[in-house]
Amino acid sequence: MPRELVLTEDSAVLSKPFLTVAEVAELLKVREATVRAWIHDCTLRAVKFGREWRVAQRDLEEFANSHANRPPDAGMGG
Repeated sequence: MPRELVLTEDSAVLSKPFLTVAEVAELLKVREATVRAWIHDCTLRAVKFGREWRVAQRDLEEFANSHANRPPDAGMGG
């Protein structure tokens, strides 16, 4: 079940452009069906505008970081 979008005055949701499912798939080198499955499973946060899903750049970055095998700074400067 898609989650409801709640906008507030200090909301940063609209501060960065949204990516289409096709753009996300291209960036991650996966099929569009894979991106839609992540959205359907609520693994990847997305907003529905009409019949189309959009993913905020911030949410895509969080998704990628949450699937990394180590933290961004791990192994650096050690």
